[in-house]
Amino acid sequence: MAANSERCLAHVVFFTLKDRSAVARDSLIGACNKYLTDHPGTVHFSAGLRAEAYVRPVNDKSFDVALLLVFGSQADHDRYQEAPRHKQFIAEQSPNWAEVRVFDALV
Repeated sequence: MAANSERCLAHVVFFTLKDRSAVARDSLIGACNKYLTDHPGTVHFSAGLRAEAYVRPVNDKSFDVALLLVFGSQADHDRYQEAPRHKQFIAEQSPNWAEVRVFDALV
């Protein structure tokens, strides 16, 4: 739990790309690292490729890149959503997104 007893907010995003090549996937991960790291209130950041080795019936294989951010509070998350670097990430990267699924959870 966050120091102020408020629950953290996990912001999990799954990107399916129009261009699903390795170059395009690596480019998106690079952009995540450039624009989405070190925002105030971030407790955890990670971005990476779908683990293709996992092919159980319960594994979702429809996405290319996963982004996981955990914020210390809902307010930290809300500030991140309005941050100029976050908005620049969306503006630069969204043309190659076929689908984006966002899951926000209090943890």
